[in-house]
Amino acid sequence: MGSAGMSGSGGYWRRMVRRLTSDVSELDADDLSRKAEAQGAVKACDCRSGEEVTVLGRLRSVELCPRDAVATLEAELYDGTEGVTLVWLGRRRIPGIEPGRTIKARGRIAVRDGRKVLYNPYYELQTTS
Repeated sequence: MGSAGMSGSGGYWRRMVRRLTSDVSELDADDLSRKAEAQGAVKACDCRSGEEVTVLGRLRSVELCPRDAVATLEAELYDGTEGVTLVWLGRRRIPGIEPGRTIKARGRIAVRDGRKVLYNPYYELQTTS
């Protein structure tokens, strides 16, 4: 009788262990993806060149790229599906645009070197919750 009860809950424990050992970045990606959809944003993987889109995600990196005397601030936004590079021309720094920050950005998708880019996007810093 004791072993029958244990075999019935074996699936539960296997699922629990799988959940606890799932890759943290995979769980984070799922969470980001759900938040983006809930806020009406388009998944980065579904964005096409030339479309006006709103994306929501976390900034993975932010760097100053001084090219030809015109500085650009570039940030990689990741929404759980794919990355989109946000580029602000003529900017060296923008308060709140820092790695780890969640933002909503809106603009027209372009493709540069095979990567999706939003130039001078409108953006909203999201409060951490």
